[in-house]
Amino acid sequence: MKVLLFGIAKDIVGSSQLQFSEVVPKTVLELKQLISKTYPKFGELSSLAVAVNSEYAKDDVPLNRNDEIAIIPPVSGG
Repeated sequence: MKVLLFGIAKDIVGSSQLQFSEVVPKTVLELKQLISKTYPKFGELSSLAVAVNSEYAKDDVPLNRNDEIAIIPPVSGG
């Protein structure tokens, strides 16, 4: 499972990608919890969008080993 990270999420993790091959989270919520456990500052993000295979997904969406996930934090600007 490939997870693409953007914005502040990328800065927190220190990479634009994470790869899950052995431990594959079962849902979007489990994925966020797993990332937060490894990178505690990730859990401090107030809101973020998650896309699974190019479609926005809620926390209860199931994940599969071959999914491509994008984590998109809120964007601010003027």
